[in-house]
Amino acid sequence: EIGRGTATFDGLSIAWAAIEHLHEANRCRTLFATHFHELTALSAKLGRLENVTLKVKEWQGDVVFLHEVVRGTADRSYGIQVARLAGLPQAVIERARDVLHQLEDTSGGLSVSTLVDELPLFSVKAKQADHAPKQDDKIRSLLGETVPDDMTPREAMERLYALKALLREEK
Repeated sequence: EIGRGTATFDGLSIAWAAIEHLHEANRCRTLFATHFHELTALSAKLGRLENVTLKVKEWQGDVVFLHEVVRGTADRSYGIQVARLAGLPQAVIERARDVLHQLEDTSGGLSVSTLVDELPLFSVKAKQADHAPKQDDKIRSLLGETVPDDMTPREAMERLYALKALLREEK
C-alpha cells in the first residue's frame, strides 16, 4: 500500500506519481491498494487503469466484507466500522463518529491547524467507559480456576462452552 504512514499530501503525491510511472514507464500489470480515494479519478486520464474494489454489504448496522472483487470504487470509507471490528472500545468508536461528523461538516478547505483550533476535540469530555460487565468477572474467575493440564479433553470442551455462553450473555 503505497503512501501508507505518510502525511496526507505526501502519501497522495507519492502514490499518484507511482501509478503514473507504473502505467506509462513500466507498462506492467499492477495491483495497487491505497486509502487515497482521490486516486480513483486517474482512471479517466490513464487508459489502461481500471478501478476495482472489494464488495461490502451493510447489514443490521454492521459492515460485512464479502471478499468479492468488483469493478468500480468504494462508495465510502469503512474505517470506523473496521475499528469496531478490530475491538476498539465503544467509547472510542462513538467519539470517532462525532469527530468524523465535525470534520466532514467543517473541513471544506480549512487547514489542519485551523481544524485543530476550531474543533472542540479536547473541550468535549470523553465519555467514560461503562464499568466492565459482571460477566467479565465471571469469565476471569472461571479462567483463573482453570488448569488445562489437569483437565480431560471433555472437561476442557465443557469449560470452553461455558465461557462462550458467558460471552453470549454479555451481548
